[in-house]
Amino acid sequence: MNKSETARLEGVLAIWKPAGWTSHDVVAKARKLLGIRRIGHTGTLDPAVTGVLPLCIGRATRFVEYLQEMPKTYDVLLRFGVATDTQDLTGSVTESMDASFLSEDKIRSAVMSFLGEIQQVPPMVSAVKVNGKRLYELARQGVTVDRKPRKVTIYAIEIKEIASGIPHPEIRFSVRCSKGTYIRALCEDIGRSLGVPAVMASLVRTESAGLTQKNCVTLEDIPKLLQTGTLDEALVPADRLLAHFPRATAPAAEARSALQGKPLPAESLKPFPEQAGLWLVDREDGAFLGIFLREKRSDFLKAVKLFPPEE
Repeated sequence: MNKSETARLEGVLAIWKPAGWTSHDVVAKARKLLGIRRIGHTGTLDPAVTGVLPLCIGRATRFVEYLQEMPKTYDVLLRFGVATDTQDLTGSVTESMDASFLSEDKIRSAVMSFLGEIQQVPPMVSAVKVNGKRLYELARQGVTVDRKPRKVTIYAIEIKEIASGIPHPEIRFSVRCSKGTYIRALCEDIGRSLGVPAVMASLVRTESAGLTQKNCVTLEDIPKLLQTGTLDEALVPADRLLAHFPRATAPAAEARSALQGKPLPAESLKPFPEQAGLWLVDREDGAFLGIFLREKRSDFLKAVKLFPPEE
């Protein structure tokens, strides 16, 4: 691909983030490789964490706010009997004890008890802002502040392996959760429910924005894909990832009017948009027209984000 071709790239590129890289590092590297400034990601991963990091390229950056709201799935290794000042193994050990008394049944029951909506206190090592400063910045200064609990949702937990009867028992499980869930805090809370310290021993994000490892490429793959002109095959149209949004099609005349800033008559769409809320709307030729909002008791849908074909 030449520079003019890469400049027209648009969509979501799922990167398998390597350990030791920040999410910002990955975006910066992708910008350099692709020669495109307009790139954003849909959810930060800590440097030690590997896994799916969707990059929105070109106009797909306009979907970031919707894609990052989608559930995420992680593969977690939790270790009991140990606590650190970062709630993972990158920190200094603050507590250690023999937790060999924990049975497999107790461990399993404790982990599964966290299904559903829970209250969670954000870790000090996080990007949450308190009085204008990010918590991880305060943590680096040795400062600890009170944090308000937040509601998050654990949609599903699948237990894969339990090692019990040893001083530091471990459990590996998969967890599907809402945006804003801190897995290191979840691990600590599970340990607390059993009366022992606990730490997140490892973490891999296996799904984000509906994309999994099979959808991913590595940063090392990008030059090869550019050379062979096949990078666009790895891109996923951002609107196709929002499958949880209802979808309709607008006739040609109404689509042209919408691109001129006029609202879409609800009665012109197929299927008729019965429910209020956000709708994805296509043109008759199958091209994506934009995201529209139908307010309650309104006969029209107003454009939230438009995607002109000539842009």
